[in-house]
Amino acid sequence: MTTATARISRPGHTAAKPTRNARSRERALAWARRAPLLPALIFLILVTQLPFVVTLIISFLNWNSLSPNKTAFAGFENYVTVLTDPDLRQAIFTTIILTVSVVLASLLMGLGLALLLDKKFIGRGLARTLLIAPFLVVPVAAALIWKHALLNPTYGLINGILTWIWSLTGSDTPPQLDLLSQAPLMAVIVSLVWQWTPFMMLILLAGLQSRPMDTVEAAQMDGATPWAIFRHLTLPHLRQYLEL
Repeated sequence: MTTATARISRPGHTAAKPTRNARSRERALAWARRAPLLPALIFLILVTQLPFVVTLIISFLNWNSLSPNKTAFAGFENYVTVLTDPDLRQAIFTTIILTVSVVLASLLMGLGLALLLDKKFIGRGLARTLLIAPFLVVPVAAALIWKHALLNPTYGLINGILTWIWSLTGSDTPPQLDLLSQAPLMAVIVSLVWQWTPFMMLILLAGLQSRPMDTVEAAQMDGATPWAIFRHLTLPHLRQYLEL
């Protein structure tokens, strides 16, 4: 009896080897799953972090791109110049206004479009594709489109539409908007909202389509209004998506 017990308990001492092998196998499988992502990760680091490091290095140099051979170490002189610039406060204020305006406007418009696309209607797929299109435009191309095709005071589309509307009323002096020179910040805000609203729409639409519909249907059967469903069910569910 004792001998049998000893023989049974002895293999338990060697049971750690399969456990270690299993852990190493799981570790190898985990690295195998991550391996296909390494090229994209390396590319992302090179594209984003390498320019940041180069910019940080150049910030401590007296750099002239026209004559790079005359580069000299400047220390914190560039930072002192920026911090003592009288236009720094206005630049910070403009940046805050630009950021807050673009984020809020894109978020509200994206939420409205996401709620619209969450409903079933004819042509929803086409509408979704057309609404996503501005987000796929390269920022440089978007800037050129807004500068020349839309906001140009001479041949821009917006002034062309205003001229056509005023011609219907018999007026020969239609208003000629020149937002690029009269309100440049507003022109930039409008173009950025146009480009980033589809991004907000995609995120919020994904959140809407992940809602538990049984809860929404139960609320509808209990007589809840659409506003109550949006306020107490939809909006709390979208909170994690809004925080993105």
